[in-house]
Amino acid sequence: MNARIAPPGAVGADCPAPFFRLFLATTPRRVISLIALGALATLALPPAFVAPVLFVSLPGLLWALAAAPTAAAAFWRGWLFGFGFFAFGLYWITFAVMLEADRLPWLVPLAVPALAAGLAFFIALAAGLTEAILRRFALAPLGRVFLFAGFWTLAEWVRGQVLTGFPWNPLGSLWAAAPATLQPAALVGVFGLSAVTALAAGLPAALANPSGRRRALGATLAFSLVLPLALIGWGAGRLAAQPTAYQPDLRLRIVQANVAQTHKWSPDLRRRLFRRHAEMSLGPLAGSTGDDRVPTLFVWPETAVPYALNRDAAARGAIADVLAAAAARDGDDGRARYVLTGALRVTPGDGPIEDIWNSVFAIGGGGTVVDTYDKFHLVPFGEFMPLRDWLPFEKLTAGTGDFSRGTGPRTLTLPGVPPVGPLVCFEIIFPDAVVDRENRPDWLLNVTNDAWFGLTAGPYQHFAAARLRAVEQGLPVIRAANTGISAVIDPLGRIIGRLGLGETGVLTRDLPKPAREMTTYARWGDVPLFGLILCAMLFSWRCRRG
Repeated sequence: MNARIAPPGAVGADCPAPFFRLFLATTPRRVISLIALGALATLALPPAFVAPVLFVSLPGLLWALAAAPTAAAAFWRGWLFGFGFFAFGLYWITFAVMLEADRLPWLVPLAVPALAAGLAFFIALAAGLTEAILRRFALAPLGRVFLFAGFWTLAEWVRGQVLTGFPWNPLGSLWAAAPATLQPAALVGVFGLSAVTALAAGLPAALANPSGRRRALGATLAFSLVLPLALIGWGAGRLAAQPTAYQPDLRLRIVQANVAQTHKWSPDLRRRLFRRHAEMSLGPLAGSTGDDRVPTLFVWPETAVPYALNRDAAARGAIADVLAAAAARDGDDGRARYVLTGALRVTPGDGPIEDIWNSVFAIGGGGTVVDTYDKFHLVPFGEFMPLRDWLPFEKLTAGTGDFSRGTGPRTLTLPGVPPVGPLVCFEIIFPDAVVDRENRPDWLLNVTNDAWFGLTAGPYQHFAAARLRAVEQGLPVIRAANTGISAVIDPLGRIIGRLGLGETGVLTRDLPKPAREMTTYARWGDVPLFGLILCAMLFSWRCRRG
């Protein structure tokens, strides 16, 4: 059998013969193979972190593009790959929709395919633009890899912006597998790591064409082996040079009550579930560390208080009792103590309908509301209905009205506590929108309710995003999740303590300090990212066919 079946320079010349035959096969086989390649790539994401699969899936996609008869055909091949990537990577959304199946039963089988179909267009654009430019300017196979890595990264960034954005599962999230691999996020952020990943995994595709194979081999060794190892080595050195430091005498306790979503808003259970958070806050002080110091901060998850807390004096009084009991245990030393909790906030609206906010409350002694933060990055279809005038159904969660949008990100300043940047639920997945740059916090607080996702990959993917934000910003992240994963994460992404998915318990730890110096990403944001994309584009231009 000949190794090649297409003459040099022809369509398919950059594709190995077995793949060329596959992509020339009947439409069902071609469609299934491309969706399967996209699905395979999701094994590299949290929680599996099987990164080597990308050295099969991305070259397979690039060979499929090389064998496409036109750039338009390449666009649709990229869409099929993207559909598999998002349908399998976001399968857990079905579990959230099933919780509201009695209201919208028809949506259960359609939600994930519909979302995947829309998100797949971002990968399709990367594929179509790559082939259009490559064929217009007669670039070599090596140029295809650099072009595609640049457009893939740009598409991920745009995905985080369009229609309020949904940058879930960027390719760079696979670097959250270990503390040493996380560290390069401090330089270029998660999208920069996506660029490195797409390039490293895609370069073996350029080895299929004998023309320029020596140059492709050199690039493959440099970017697929040497560069990742160098970044990981740098990360290990950074970890060794910066041990975790802690704020003096500032103890916190995270409460993970593990409340099922089907119970969370039950009128018959609200009082009992609220009391559970209070009782767990005052449980035995000595945890696994054996430290019996009384906490200064008690952290409860998103909507842990199932009432409109700003209007419920009794609930605030119960929280005040928690703080008073903690102070009594500590000899009433006068130290400021707070409960930081997620809860609803209700205020008068412009008309007969009141405004409802998904908020974080800082409750101090006597039940005083010291400060509040209102979620500003709302979940489409869950907390508000996009294109409400055009779509013929209501949002997925109960209630016909949308949540109101806060102004953020914002830093809370509480007496006696380092300034904190609160983030509610999926606000933690937006790399460029987690801190107030004019009033930078010393730590980030992420309260969330991942009970919607069940015991699936969703909470692990969400947790990986929190670790990436810690490293990017050089700030510790305190994460309180109703059903897990709750954790104390230091500014280099190390997990100081955690409560696993589905556990009921408390986590008591000291609050880590921020990193000694502001990270490159925190200082410059996505500027280095666009530099990487530009370099990839310029290098592809040098890869002209001889």
